[in-house]
Amino acid sequence: MDKKWMIPRRRMLKGMGACIALPFLEAMVPSSVLANPKISSPKRAVFLFSPNGVCPGKWAPKGIGSDFELSPILQPLAPHKQDLLVLQQLMNKASTLGVEGHYTKTGNFLSSMEVARTIGANINVGGPSIDQQIAAKVGSQTIIPSLVYGVDQMKSGVCTSTGITRLYGSYISWESASKPSAKEINPRFAFDRMFRNVVPRENAKPENPLKGSILDAVMGDANALQKTLGIADQNKLEEYLASIRSVEMRLDNKEQMKDFESGISPTIKAELKRLDVEIEEYIDLEAGVDITEKVRLMLDILALGLWSDASRIGTFMFGNAASNRNFSFVDGVRDSFHAVSHHQNDERRMLQYQLINTWHMEQLAYFLEKLKSIPEGDGNMLDHSMVMYGSGLRDGNRHAEENLPIILAGKAGGQIKSGRHIVFEEETPLANLYQTMAQIMGVDAHGFADGTGVLPEIYG
Repeated sequence: MDKKWMIPRRRMLKGMGACIALPFLEAMVPSSVLANPKISSPKRAVFLFSPNGVCPGKWAPKGIGSDFELSPILQPLAPHKQDLLVLQQLMNKASTLGVEGHYTKTGNFLSSMEVARTIGANINVGGPSIDQQIAAKVGSQTIIPSLVYGVDQMKSGVCTSTGITRLYGSYISWESASKPSAKEINPRFAFDRMFRNVVPRENAKPENPLKGSILDAVMGDANALQKTLGIADQNKLEEYLASIRSVEMRLDNKEQMKDFESGISPTIKAELKRLDVEIEEYIDLEAGVDITEKVRLMLDILALGLWSDASRIGTFMFGNAASNRNFSFVDGVRDSFHAVSHHQNDERRMLQYQLINTWHMEQLAYFLEKLKSIPEGDGNMLDHSMVMYGSGLRDGNRHAEENLPIILAGKAGGQIKSGRHIVFEEETPLANLYQTMAQIMGVDAHGFADGTGVLPEIYG
């Protein structure tokens, strides 16, 4: 605190039942630090996962280095080409050990260690995942160590094809070898846990629970703070609060889901009850309902969490392992994701496979655009972040674990030289990428999993 006008980095907007972390403001840092944007802007790491691999022959770009052409699947990322690293020949070698199938290649996606074969709850992925190892070091600087989101409910039971528990397929983030990080899949709950302050202490009943708008509750404090800020900070705060309001309004619009639920016949509802399947799960997964808005809400909430510096680490699962989600809401698709990933070289299935992969790239492009739209320091939030996207399989038809489809977006404060297609030596450990990302975040991950060192090709 070198000036009277400065405010603490942990300054919150508070109201009855609400507590909102502030975005990065110039008034939060000393003038000497503000003069160096690369120091004043925090770095962030986000890990995005998609199940079931990618359509063969439609993922890899043409050309190497900065002179490359995006593949058909990657076309939605064209506006962000200069922010990308498309990485080839990375392999999670631990996925080749023991059981074949999707589950062992999902549970260890971020741990890169061998998964113990089990049909029960005695699960073991070898150790904590890289996101949690980074969060253990940098999480003390933020309100929440890490944000762990997804869209599919946790699945138990045993996969009949592989004889292994489905629990492995529900998580990529692990606090320890046997303890997955709690994954939030409901946008409303994710938003409320980020901003609503209704449980002041453990095992206590909520005091002054907030029922209305979060922003209405904190507006008095926000107006008072605005009077002390410079013009640039005032504009930043207004844009941040407007984004929160936008997400809040979208969360309140549930009419589409209600209309769909009302159309489910009593016979189907009775059968779902007999099978112990929640109607929401049936709507979300089996009935071909468009989940684009739900996914984008979760990504927007993740972006808000990073923007407010409530957390600098995030993970998001577009689906569980072997996801049978019906993607008929995508033009040209009529079957489930898992079914078309086992295409058996059938052209019609492969086309559907490609269209589903392209939809995932559209959502990635949406998230990257969101981060790029937020000015920060000498650039934007994506410039100071790393966003990794990938799958535990290359081709779902073969359960291929070599040459995984991996993208790394963002410049991490200038430490990453983006806008390139990099092809490593065959079977380069995926853990090397994780060691590199950890090092960029200021965390020593030497010896992580089967890693042999950092990837110097990534650095700027």
